[in-house]
Amino acid sequence: MTKTNAIRLLDSAQIKYVIYEYDISDGKIDGISVALKIGKEAERVYKTLVAVGKVTGINVFLVPVEHELDLKKAARAAGDKNIEMIKSRELELLTGYIHGGCSPIGMKKSFPTFIEETAELHDTIIFSAGRIGLQVETSPNDFVQITKAVYSDLVKPDGQV
Repeated sequence: MTKTNAIRLLDSAQIKYVIYEYDISDGKIDGISVALKIGKEAERVYKTLVAVGKVTGINVFLVPVEHELDLKKAARAAGDKNIEMIKSRELELLTGYIHGGCSPIGMKKSFPTFIEETAELHDTIIFSAGRIGLQVETSPNDFVQITKAVYSDLVKPDGQV
């Protein structure tokens, strides 16, 4: 396995982690499929979402793959009145990562990062290691330490789309 920026940064910070590789040949790389492929509960697998605020600029949000980011809550967490998702084509230019393999660790620049507050309920969480087919598992507190993330209420209520 080739180390990604995210893995190199975890190593240099001496943070304990576990790597999961999964098969992408079937084309299923959505969060729920990834959770199934690595045999982990969907509520512990997080997706990385990058958005832009009118005042705050680029922000990074992590929410469980089974939930949807609530843009109003995201804006409130970031200290902005309005926030919107960046276009997929802008992701690599801004972060150095591609859609489906965007890690919140090791982006080209450090951006304000927010993680769904329920992450604190888990011993470990899982998120992209910076490449499609690769996930990393670490404790939420270690994640917060390396990203300086803020726990926030970020998801839409169950059943709300």
